[in-house]
Amino acid sequence: MIRKNIPNFVTLLNLLSGCVSIVFAFSGELRLASYLIGMAAIFDFLDGTLARVLKVRSEIGLQLDSLADVISFGLAPGFIIFHLMNNSSNAPLILVYNINFALFVALLIPVFSAFRLAKFNIDNRQNENFIGMPTPTSAIFFASLPLVLHQASISNHTMVKSLIENYWVLSLLVIVFSYLMVSSVVLMSLKFKTLSFTANSTRYIFLFVALVLVLFLKFYAFPIVILFYILLSVLFNPAKRSIISKRQGANHS
Repeated sequence: MIRKNIPNFVTLLNLLSGCVSIVFAFSGELRLASYLIGMAAIFDFLDGTLARVLKVRSEIGLQLDSLADVISFGLAPGFIIFHLMNNSSNAPLILVYNINFALFVALLIPVFSAFRLAKFNIDNRQNENFIGMPTPTSAIFFASLPLVLHQASISNHTMVKSLIENYWVLSLLVIVFSYLMVSSVVLMSLKFKTLSFTANSTRYIFLFVALVLVLFLKFYAFPIVILFYILLSVLFNPAKRSIISKRQGANHS
């Protein structure tokens, strides 16, 4: 019984990390909130890995995982962006009961994250690759922004700082990433079934470039790595390659 619930316990640690992240975001401690989302992502990776290793995958585990992800990768990054928008100097003022409704754009993140997770749970086509952006990917991108902002402040990179503190830039990012989560764009999964370079060349290229970027750029690397992940997935779209190979086969027949 204990063995069966080990992955579920790790999933609950994911959920707890997301909840604590929200508390820190409300307190204005955005960097700590970002670190907690990073911890949630680690627990999210571990619970699935443990479930496969222990062979204890269950329906309740699947549902619990989605509920945890809505909080950790939807609501938590949504509140981080809400506070970044609130701190921006160019946010429009749309006051209703003394609340600036212009900031509610940030709440598209949890709304579309929930929709993305619901679609994922009933879609049997996402065993090899993802259709639409995974919620942890979106969350890591948004969670990295306070860390990038802090690095830009220390390094006196005013252009980077001004971009992250710009309401309209943040709004555009929220809208684009919300769309990507529920779109039909095929993105590669980083799960390795074998260690073969031929079968996983795109994954190895991505991981190598990501590691180099992190070593040289530190926190600046995270949003760049996410954008590189999207670009690499689109350029080497496995679904597209499958369609091309089928067409070539049809032409030769």
